[in-house]
Amino acid sequence: MLPAAAATDGRIRSYEEFARVHAYLLAAAGVPPSLHKRLYRKLADEVFDGGEVFSVEPCEGGRQRRLGLASEDPLGKESDVFLVDHAWSFRLPDALKQLREVPGLAERMAALMCVDLDRKIETEESDEQDGEKNGSLEHVLQVVETERARVQERGTDSAAWLELEELGIDDDMLVTLDLSAKFPNLVALNLWGNRLQDTEKVMQEIRKCPKLKALWLNDNPVLGKGIDKAVLDSLSGLEIYNSRFTSKAGEWALSFCADIVGADNPCSSVESTLLDSIATIDLSDRCIHKLPEAFSPSKLPSLSKLNIRGNPVDQISGDDLLKLLSQFTQLQELEVDIPGPLGNSAISILESLPNLSLLNGVNSSSIIESGKHIVDSALQPRLPEWSPEESLAERVIGAMWLYLMTYRLADEEKIDETPVWYVMDELGSAMRHSDIPNFRIAPFLFMPEGKLASAIRRCQEQLQSNSICSSTKIKETPSTKSVRPSDGRALRVYTDIPHVEEFLTRPEFVLTTDPKEADIIWVSMQVDSEVKKAIGLTDQQYTNQFPFEACLVMKHHLAETIHKAWGSPEWLQPTYNLETHLSQLIGDYCMRKRDGLDNLWIMKPWNMARTIDTTVTDDLSAIIRLMETGPKICQKYIERPVLFQGRKFDLRYIVLVRSIRPLEIFLSDVFWVRLANNQYTLEKTSFFEYETHFTVMNYIGRMNHMNTPEFVKEFEKEHQVKWLEIHESIRSMIRCVFESAAAVHPEMQNPFSRAIYGVDVMLDNRFKPKILEGMLTGSNSWIKTLHTSIKRNIAQAQVQEQHVLKAS
Repeated sequence: MLPAAAATDGRIRSYEEFARVHAYLLAAAGVPPSLHKRLYRKLADEVFDGGEVFSVEPCEGGRQRRLGLASEDPLGKESDVFLVDHAWSFRLPDALKQLREVPGLAERMAALMCVDLDRKIETEESDEQDGEKNGSLEHVLQVVETERARVQERGTDSAAWLELEELGIDDDMLVTLDLSAKFPNLVALNLWGNRLQDTEKVMQEIRKCPKLKALWLNDNPVLGKGIDKAVLDSLSGLEIYNSRFTSKAGEWALSFCADIVGADNPCSSVESTLLDSIATIDLSDRCIHKLPEAFSPSKLPSLSKLNIRGNPVDQISGDDLLKLLSQFTQLQELEVDIPGPLGNSAISILESLPNLSLLNGVNSSSIIESGKHIVDSALQPRLPEWSPEESLAERVIGAMWLYLMTYRLADEEKIDETPVWYVMDELGSAMRHSDIPNFRIAPFLFMPEGKLASAIRRCQEQLQSNSICSSTKIKETPSTKSVRPSDGRALRVYTDIPHVEEFLTRPEFVLTTDPKEADIIWVSMQVDSEVKKAIGLTDQQYTNQFPFEACLVMKHHLAETIHKAWGSPEWLQPTYNLETHLSQLIGDYCMRKRDGLDNLWIMKPWNMARTIDTTVTDDLSAIIRLMETGPKICQKYIERPVLFQGRKFDLRYIVLVRSIRPLEIFLSDVFWVRLANNQYTLEKTSFFEYETHFTVMNYIGRMNHMNTPEFVKEFEKEHQVKWLEIHESIRSMIRCVFESAAAVHPEMQNPFSRAIYGVDVMLDNRFKPKILEGMLTGSNSWIKTLHTSIKRNIAQAQVQEQHVLKAS
């Protein structure tokens, strides 16, 4: 199946012309030669006949769709080819706007992505559920009395299990219910999804139930108000709290997970004969750090199936845990995270547990035969998530990452800086993954005009990056030479930058058009050994760059350099190179989500400026898919920056580096203040608003700058702070950045190198500086803006000085 562009002018009039023009594309798409003519005919005539052969069927309870044959007659291998259209193509910053403004687009995408459930019905159902939750005291009392009657039937002293989930119970109602008097032997109390919020009142009632073995307070406002510690300290016999095992978990908790005790069998203790019969236990996602002492072969001699997924089990070594499991002689099926508490290799687990027939649902013999180390068959299909209050457009934004494809356009001169994302039509989007595929989809660019005016570059291509580390032994640190000639003559400068020619007017310098006779080479291109050889440069000519400076100016190398030098300093946000540390990022993301911490991240290409292809998102699926548009880092977004007049801003500092070893750097007193155009907000729909979250208006809007003195004066007035103190902390941070490079990459030192770098800084709401990135000088606009900014600041300072003189 081929996503295809439609023909427009029909300049290709024969199959022979089509095959000649598209030869490379046909090979890249993997189209069998036997189908080339058939593909040409369908493209030329715009034949989209897939609907006659295939049907789209609901699956996963209507949450997804899959493709099936509409007829019972099978298709032969390589017997046909079908076209798949694009239902929606866009650049990422435009996505939300298009969904809101293009008639019918949001509705079609919502239906395609299965997020178009009738919101009216949803609202009615939600209102009905709210009515139940908001039930009167009489209704709740009725539920309680029904359970009380059941307990009395079993005997006055029988254990009680009380389910009061989502009944709208608030603090006063809980006190009124007086559960401890009605159920003196209460062993399990489920208050999930109510309105409890007063820790003191809730604990007043909980303490009256000392025999509780299990308690659920999930989804109550009272959580997060210190109640967890109070509950665990007050109930010495509690084994399960909010679905997790406590440190007291034992035989009762194990029996609950084995479906022996529950609402129908609310016993307060478990007989050993019941444990003997347990064959299956599901301990998944119980936050277990150490398995209970009762989890032993003597207590559970019949255990044959165990699931311990989603538990850290970090208070016992992997070897000891394997040794324990090996003692369960009947154990045949095991579910466990890999990598996880038992190590990183499925094969080593099977070697330690030779009796296992299934590991994570996969036959043990097939794992050993295939040599697979990572086996995880329990992963369920990812389904779109949304909340009822979200609009269709917002639902689509959240779900689209499971459906998007991407490409970049190029011409003879350059590749588009921003990728194009697209959604295939209903037919193509219904294609599901299969470990035994019988169809494949490939992108194909049809060029009916008969010439390569543009081409698609697949964004999955990975950029190659050479290591910035040198294996060469570091020699004696050379001294930094003075640039000034001893005879006092003017320095000859060669440059390819027009604004250097324009602004370099001091008499100490003269321009030359011959690079071989220049004392100073100031150019925008990288001057490496090959360039020097080609042009005829020598190692005694000064250049405006240091060797190996990628460790400062490429974002992933900068983070790596800082990590090696300082670990994780406060002034560097958590940063992951997605080419090498994706799993660590996912772990950090999941832990932050589990702990209820903010989880907003910013994706940045390794080596692009002006926030090109940079995205802010809190969606893990989006983070993973955005990797396809080129190598990136993922950095924790500064969610609470200090604002200036309600808007986000950052500061560009200019650093002159004279020497790496010893480190000699000079910081310009003039910095650039760059302001966002819109008021700052963390509303989810604002993440697509370029002028809200970014300060460099690369694509749209106006550039918003301020002069240094004006900004400092207004900033101090707004925030009642002393800028000099903030400036000193910024100076210290910048010094640390360059110390990182000097320590980790001493091979940067070259006595004939000088360079100017830009360092971007942001302040958090505690006025602490954060390093954003570093970059080289070199572009015309960079130098022109720097020159203009300095002139403005000097002029403003002179005006202020005149005012002071007049006032005196």
